[in-house]
Amino acid sequence: MLTTTIHDINATQTRGGNVRPQRSNALLGRYATIVHERRLSWTTHLRLQRLLGSGGQGVVYLTERRGTDGFTLPVALKILSPERYEDAWAYDEAMGRMARVSSLVAQIQHENLLNVDNFVDRDRIRMMVMEWVDGYDLEQLLVPKMLDCIRSRVSNRRWNYINQVIVTTGPVHPRVKPGVAVAIVRDCLAALAALHREEIVHGDMKPSNIMLKRTGHAKIIDIGSAFEMSDPPPTRTCTPAYAAPEVLEGNDCTPRSDLACLGYVLIELLAGRHLFADCSNIRQLLEAKRSLPQRLRSILPKEVTVNELLMSFCRGLIAPDPMRRFPSAEAADLLKEGAAAFHRQLVMGDLAVEYGNEIRLWLEELRELDHIDPGYNSTDLFGIA
Repeated sequence: MLTTTIHDINATQTRGGNVRPQRSNALLGRYATIVHERRLSWTTHLRLQRLLGSGGQGVVYLTERRGTDGFTLPVALKILSPERYEDAWAYDEAMGRMARVSSLVAQIQHENLLNVDNFVDRDRIRMMVMEWVDGYDLEQLLVPKMLDCIRSRVSNRRWNYINQVIVTTGPVHPRVKPGVAVAIVRDCLAALAALHREEIVHGDMKPSNIMLKRTGHAKIIDIGSAFEMSDPPPTRTCTPAYAAPEVLEGNDCTPRSDLACLGYVLIELLAGRHLFADCSNIRQLLEAKRSLPQRLRSILPKEVTVNELLMSFCRGLIAPDPMRRFPSAEAADLLKEGAAAFHRQLVMGDLAVEYGNEIRLWLEELRELDHIDPGYNSTDLFGIA
């Protein structure tokens, strides 16, 4: 017969109310030793399963971490390459700085920031063990094939709704509708605000570093270029197409520089095209970024340009002069011309939806393609290594 044990402040009892008898257990001594020594060590077993991405800093693998009794957990393992460093000493110094920043980020514990689990080395090669995020990054989503595949799988009614509320065809790649685009950016602003409060600059906001989770929320997934404002690295890395003008000019990278990067991402989402595809050098890129506020009306669709609040929000992020941008990520969300005000405007106009849930349903439809069509593979469609 099955029995249930109930724990209370006095003793462990059976469901009948009798005190459970204590039996001799050879493991009790080992348990007591562990508790009292307060120091543990064990070997972690990791199996690299699939390449998730690669770049100047190294490679990232989807990795299986094995525990005991059959426990397994998917994690992301970033293996940091020494290739771009002059020597082993320069690599060690850079890795020490990255480890300190990673430790600070890990302690923030913000839902829109990637969780960093550990920073380890193997034969002096450093590796960052991170949360594996189930979803798609924005760069993977913003490809024409994404819409083509959804169109072939959903009803006409659902297809029309997706185009009206979530995402639609753009000039070059899919164009995200304003309410959803701003919802994604608000999650990123919350993450940046958490970083900036700890005096940390992200340094490399771009579509591939923003992941949409299957829960419908956005998460910043790469902190490899982040640094403490009190200890900036001697050599900074960035992605020129998304870097603020002052960074391209070799001046300080600040929290307001992160806002400019995020602003370029927002405008790209709204426009359905890459903003600086025609620029072939840094001089042209700087000129294009300085003139971008004046060119917004020719870049963005009418549903965006007719909304002065949304246009003001975009300009407040991308102003060429850092001092003319929003003063902080928190202000960019909460000031009267910020992102929250735009969403409130949609609510008052009865145009708002539950954005997190809409994103979740959209990603779920993409995920279902794997199950509907055995020959279909979303990692091939979106170019995921």
